[in-house]
Amino acid sequence: MKKYPVIYFLISLCVFALDQLTKYFIKTHIGLFDIVRITSFLNIVHVMNTGSAFGLFRNLGNLFFIIVALLAMTLITVLIIKDSRNRLAFALILGGSAGNLADRIMFGHVIDFLDFYAGSHHWWAFNVADSALTIGISLLFLRTVFEKKSS
Repeated sequence: MKKYPVIYFLISLCVFALDQLTKYFIKTHIGLFDIVRITSFLNIVHVMNTGSAFGLFRNLGNLFFIIVALLAMTLITVLIIKDSRNRLAFALILGGSAGNLADRIMFGHVIDFLDFYAGSHHWWAFNVADSALTIGISLLFLRTVFEKKSS
């Protein structure tokens, strides 16, 4: 198990599957740009993101993001195998990257649908893959911060 961390690749696969299932539900049940109110701070929407995080860098094109995702996923796969201390974080990043990559390959954009807001101020819409990426990156950041403090 230590040499080949199968469980972390299974976690990545679960993240990928949950991401794709939720996006499939959104694509088949909610019209593009439709809004479904869930609470006073959360809507479910159906939007297309052709950029990166928060819709940035749209002008770079879909092929650029596909290549970057493939390179990043290759590196993350190696890190899951080699870096036993950060495997959970890397597994979340790998699953999230795979989810958004699948959208880019199949549709030419990423499907986003979670719309959190306060009053009239809305955060950018995001999805399960984005959430996994954010949690994974945050875990890496926190480990780095706390390891440096304890040194």
